Amino acid sequence: MSSEPEFRPHRVVVLALDGLLPFELGIPHRIFGRPKDAEGRHLYEVVTCSIRPPGPVRTDADFDIQVGCGPQALATADTVIVPASYELGPVFEEGVLTDELAAALAHIRPGTRLASICTGVYVLAAAGLLDGRPATTHWADAERFQRLFPKIKVDADVLFIDEGDVLTSAGVAAGIDLCLHMVRRDHGTAIANDVARRTVVPPHRDGGQAQYIHRPVPDPQQASTTSARAWALGRLHEPIQLRDMAEQESMSVRTFTRRFREEVGVSPGQWLTQQRVERARHLLESTDLSVDQVAADAGFGTAQSMRQHLQTALGVTPTTYRRTFRTAGQADVRVTSGT
Repeated sequence: MSSEPEFRPHRVVVLALDGLLPFELGIPHRIFGRPKDAEGRHLYEVVTCSIRPPGPVRTDADFDIQVGCGPQALATADTVIVPASYELGPVFEEGVLTDELAAALAHIRPGTRLASICTGVYVLAAAGLLDGRPATTHWADAERFQRLFPKIKVDADVLFIDEGDVLTSAGVAAGIDLCLHMVRRDHGTAIANDVARRTVVPPHRDGGQAQYIHRPVPDPQQASTTSARAWALGRLHEPIQLRDMAEQESMSVRTFTRRFREEVGVSPGQWLTQQRVERARHLLESTDLSVDQVAADAGFGTAQSMRQHLQTALGVTPTTYRRTFRTAGQADVRVTSGT
């Protein structure tokens, strides 16, 4: 008889609340519904539930959705995701759970991973799950959210925050970033990047990237930093100075730095580090190169430098990361991106 454990997909239960945003409700199904293992088996099972018995749930659009599971489904979850809702009532107004919502959340088993998209964070906060922790939400709600929940360390300047067992994200597209981040955390960059390609979204936006970029679409009359980024990506293994990138766009360092942050949401230095971490992750997962070779190819110079950067970004050493994602089974890596 085989000693292999029986395969069981990770179960993601999405909590559908009245007033939900259909787009954000669909994000977990789109992202977690894609990943498969080498045998073609789905790595996740996604289930939607309500806080009431099966039936209709109102949306903020001109249609309702029919939900086939009641709150008991929360007891079967490995991960629970709470998308945004515009009808949270006392949760949004007073920071307290309704009896019905509290009873539903009581089904969640200890140790279940919890995540919120946009104003779904109010539910986690009202349940007392974020006290003393950093969290984020849509930038337009952040000030009010902080007043309502003073024990929470609100950061309105990031896309998402990963606290290990509890994750929070900003609005709309940041929910995609969060879900891709969880896939990457569970199964590595190769699978997450494949999901991103199939979904036609960027494969990775770091959690610490700014939510609100003042000029998200560059003025066509002004020079962009696109060429400099492409130039740098082809030379990650080489030392790259800020002035080198600025010269690719024929800009002064000061102008280039300002324009880069406006277009990308982070500084050139932060962006370079993010790209090098992603390069190192890919090489650790997909090659047998030594740690020293990976460090050189990713542009960190030394194994010690790469170790420090991966420890900061991922909470693990290069050797642990490689061992985790070069073997079968699920990862249990605590990622601290955005904190």
